[in-house]
Amino acid sequence: MEAIILAGGFGTRLRSRLEGIPKPMAQVAGRPFLEILVDKLVDSGFRRIILSVGHLAQVISHHFGSEWRGVPIEYVVEVEPLGTGGAIRSSMERIKGLSAFVLNGDTWLDLDYSAMRDLHQRSQASITIALSRVPDTSRYGGVELRDQRVVRFIEKGQASTEQSSAAISGPTFPGWINGGVYVLATDFPWPADLPARFSFETAVLHPLLPLVNHAVYFSSGKFIDIGVPEDLDRAQSELQQR
Repeated sequence: MEAIILAGGFGTRLRSRLEGIPKPMAQVAGRPFLEILVDKLVDSGFRRIILSVGHLAQVISHHFGSEWRGVPIEYVVEVEPLGTGGAIRSSMERIKGLSAFVLNGDTWLDLDYSAMRDLHQRSQASITIALSRVPDTSRYGGVELRDQRVVRFIEKGQASTEQSSAAISGPTFPGWINGGVYVLATDFPWPADLPARFSFETAVLHPLLPLVNHAVYFSSGKFIDIGVPEDLDRAQSELQQR
């Protein structure tokens, strides 16, 4: 298995916590968050990891070097910010197999990577997306499903058709969200008119996913996005034993 980790974010909302380090290197339970994520991939059987880096890239490359616990580490460096989409597309050019996992360097999602890869292969999908069950989708934006497929992405603060019809009241909407982990085929049908810099979520995933052959992997495991201070604080205890 091969993995791409998007680790080039500026961490604007965490600026006061970072002190000269990139967001994925934020300290969690006494060590960099990205180290916890990479260790999870190594323990799960990944044999090659590509780090897509930009802002303060040297901090990451100095920490991990050319290999980590015997697994080769390669770097794709953004000279100019490419957005999530541009970073994924350029990193996919380095993939040697038929597909690769894509992960966000500031997000933790407990899942079985081998099971997700097997689902992707059985489905012969262009992309498999991991969905996470959370108590409140309004913070992240949810997804609407039909027959195990994503038919619509829901904006932050809105309820799905199912939630509305069930007369869910109050400020929270429990349900499924995009967990930020994908398996992407190397022959993924990228739209032809994309610029060098673009958002994978808004320019590709939202308009294209309902139209292409895709699979959905449901994860009930822990989901933490350390991109905001309150979740970074939550990660200190919840990822203590990782």
